[in-house]
Amino acid sequence: MATLVPVRSLHHQDDRVEVHQVVVGRLDTNVWVLRCRRSGHAVLVDAAAEPERLLAWAGALGVRAVIQTHGHWDHVGAIPAFRQAGYPVRIAPADEAMVPDAGHLGLDVDLEDGSDIEVGELRLQAVATPGHTPGSMCFRLDDSALVFAGDTLFPGGPGATGGDPERFATILEAIERQLFTLPAQTLVLPGHGADTTIGAERPHLAEWSARGY
Repeated sequence: MATLVPVRSLHHQDDRVEVHQVVVGRLDTNVWVLRCRRSGHAVLVDAAAEPERLLAWAGALGVRAVIQTHGHWDHVGAIPAFRQAGYPVRIAPADEAMVPDAGHLGLDVDLEDGSDIEVGELRLQAVATPGHTPGSMCFRLDDSALVFAGDTLFPGGPGATGGDPERFATILEAIERQLFTLPAQTLVLPGHGADTTIGAERPHLAEWSARGY
């Protein structure tokens, strides 16, 4: 087993997995690192802001790539610094244009529903959950009850859809079909704020639908 990295950001762990968290930027965006304990390889979820801090943290944790849950400004501000440092950055095609100067950054615009992301001996699967943005993605860890939810699902409801009934219906459908089919104990790690679980949120779907947000 690889030596554990002494970084004081550990949020969750088991015998295979470490999840690290820092909160950055004006909107207190959660940035996550998933690390394979056996290999020491890691991936960073959402290069949001404060690039110098994130780059130092990523280097200490063995990050080899960045994956984006979506393209909103509060989740993409550190992408240019990560690209300049040589990290590949993956994002869904529908959200590429939201990233400033995306055409010159050399992003891997290849995330789609079912895309695999290998992290040492671990594997994440991309899960398309449009609504908050057209290309919103969650990332589910295979053989583990854990999902990185971006701004799709929070404690108490779905992510913002700008008061648009069509977008709201889209995000609810995505949550019901793509996330609420996961086991009740699945840990949901959102793009802002506190964790939740699928079991805690699933009973409230009809309530959210009725309230309209």
